[in-house]
Amino acid sequence: MSARPASLGAADLAQMIDISAVQAFHTEDDVRALADLAVAQGFIAAHALPNFVPLLRSLIPAGGRTLVGGPIGFPAGGHMTAIKAAEARALREAGADELDLMMNVGRLKSGGLSYVRDEVAAVIEAAAPVPIKVIIELHHLTDSEMETAAEIVAASGAAFVKTGTGWTPAAATLPRIRRIASVVAGRAGIKASGGIRDLDTVAAMVAIGVTRFGINTASATDLVSQVRALPDGRLPIPAEA
Repeated sequence: MSARPASLGAADLAQMIDISAVQAFHTEDDVRALADLAVAQGFIAAHALPNFVPLLRSLIPAGGRTLVGGPIGFPAGGHMTAIKAAEARALREAGADELDLMMNVGRLKSGGLSYVRDEVAAVIEAAAPVPIKVIIELHHLTDSEMETAAEIVAASGAAFVKTGTGWTPAAATLPRIRRIASVVAGRAGIKASGGIRDLDTVAAMVAIGVTRFGINTASATDLVSQVRALPDGRLPIPAEA
């Protein structure tokens, strides 16, 4: 993992933020607006529900600053492994640059760790070479389950541990992110998603080791604007104690 920065400019922060239109009510117009905003603001990625990924790919130039992504087994994670693998292949073929896999939380909480490990491995293989973020949905996990889930992801070769889908109450607190970072120990990136609304939280999470954020479009745009308005246009990152 790259070294933690001493500060972030507006463009730097935008290149750490994924924006998305992945709620059930999002329309084609929402996806088009998402693409326009992501490209205009230089956000690192825009994600849409699987059926809209081909449209999103057509709207966002390949090879630019903004990646196209979509979810696998979303939002509950209870799909059969074969379905998740097929979805990964279909999204890769549709032009996705990165994919977010919803872990089977029910299997994890039932103690089916081999099932979870095998499923993550199968989806990574099906998606290759497209990188996978694995969503562990912190809202449903105890601290012990959270650490187990983070270890499975870190050991799998996935690109990121992601904290939530945005379909449950926010649970990406600083103490929990710190525990995830301790478990992951640089073997995967950490994407904090859900309820991140202020620059102090962003700075503290970057200090812990977060390198990607999932933030709703209005808040993401506002946070980038706030950084631009800071003295010297930079957000200082504190040293992690």
